Amino acid sequence: MDQTTPIHLARRRDRAHSGGQAKAWVAALVLLPLAVGGGTLAGLKAGEAGWPLPAWLPASVSGLLVGRDAKPAAADAPVLYYRDPDGKAAYALAPARTPDGRDYLPVHVGEDVDFESRPAAANGTEANATYAAPPGGARKILYYRNPMGLPDTSPVPKKDSMGMDYIPVYEGEAEDGNTVKISPGKVQRTGVRSERAERRVVSRPVRVPGTVTLDERRVTVVATRSDAYVDHVENVTTGDRVRKGQPLVHVYSPEINAAAAQLIANPGFDGARRRLQNLNVSEEVINEMERTRKVPMAITWSAPRDGLVLQRTAIEGMKAAAGDTLFRIGDISTMWVLADVPEYDLGSVKVGQPVSVRVRSLPGRSFTGKVGLIYPQVNAQTRTTRVRVELPNPDGVLLPDMYADVEIGTGATKPVVAVPNDAVIDTGARQVVLVDKGEGRFEPREVKVGAHGQGYTEIREGVQAGEQVVTAANFLIDAESNLKAALQSMAPPKPHAEPQAQAEEKPE
Repeated sequence: MDQTTPIHLARRRDRAHSGGQAKAWVAALVLLPLAVGGGTLAGLKAGEAGWPLPAWLPASVSGLLVGRDAKPAAADAPVLYYRDPDGKAAYALAPARTPDGRDYLPVHVGEDVDFESRPAAANGTEANATYAAPPGGARKILYYRNPMGLPDTSPVPKKDSMGMDYIPVYEGEAEDGNTVKISPGKVQRTGVRSERAERRVVSRPVRVPGTVTLDERRVTVVATRSDAYVDHVENVTTGDRVRKGQPLVHVYSPEINAAAAQLIANPGFDGARRRLQNLNVSEEVINEMERTRKVPMAITWSAPRDGLVLQRTAIEGMKAAAGDTLFRIGDISTMWVLADVPEYDLGSVKVGQPVSVRVRSLPGRSFTGKVGLIYPQVNAQTRTTRVRVELPNPDGVLLPDMYADVEIGTGATKPVVAVPNDAVIDTGARQVVLVDKGEGRFEPREVKVGAHGQGYTEIREGVQAGEQVVTAANFLIDAESNLKAALQSMAPPKPHAEPQAQAEEKPE
């Protein structure tokens, strides 16, 4: 063997080693993707099946295997709300119980909180993500209507131009007359509230300003019917209270003295007595002249009634012409309050209605009277009518020209069927009330209303006492009702039943 033999053997070994390494690299490049893919597939299957993963596995890998949106168990999530254990449309934000003592069921975050009953497709799968099969799966879907209320229907589930799902209309909902069927979830979310129609007294007080004035029938003026001179004035001034027959002023009148001299000179002459009476000389003074057979220098004028001295113009030594006012006296035991009632409230105000009056200068105190007269004229500038209220004033605290707040009790005095004002939908041409029949069923009824007052409206026709009426969110239900009526008018007419076969002729 020559010297070159070892060199050739070494080269052969190097080439054999290099070939083995190349084959190993090729095998690794082929088998590694297969192993990774198989492991990933197995992890995904394990994640879908809910198999537990090893604790040493990184969180990023676990997230890839079981999904990044994995939700915690519903029992470990916070409670969102509580619902009735019988499935009724009753919910609570805090733990509650039914009337028979059972606890409400908690609904956790992550659970299905969709209250709507959605239809399922004909093949048994969901039509889309927002639809779920109705309870029991027995109801038949007639069609789907536009969610925005447009007159557009579809026989199959679809979406509108904004991506909103069409709303299913089930069999029975469209055939139940005027009744509107709304899911319990929508009733809960929209805040629908109902209240019972009851018999109550509906009264609406009319509150207007007023002014205290004197009773025109209780004001008297003290004056002479002939020229006279004021000889003496008693110690009576404006604002003093006087009694009937109390002396006020002494006057000298030549004409009165001449008539008195004629009476004394001709006793029993009726003409002279009549003349003194025409000059407004009191019977007491005339009797005193006949008794004493003397003509007094000055004649005494007394107060004709009990009352308040409203005006004093008599001054000692002055000359008073015939008809001049010496004193003005008013009886304030009964006062008037003149109130200006707006024209739109005038129809509800009647004579004899009770009135409560509060005087601004006497806070905390009220006076009770009644409507005495409605003046037959409307003020052209203020569009108000004056109403007169009579008030007793035994202690005399009511004074002329005081400001007052007047409250007139209008309306019926007998109980009538009434509902809250919010229950009546007034379109101007008609009034509608939504009757709650329970289980999400509502019936719109046209009613005739009467008086309004204290937050209630009288219902003369359309609703009976004891029926539940909707008081909140009724405009939304009314919109549903109008939409239903419009869709029913657009629906094709129902096919008529085929006539029954005629009876066979009887044999002869």
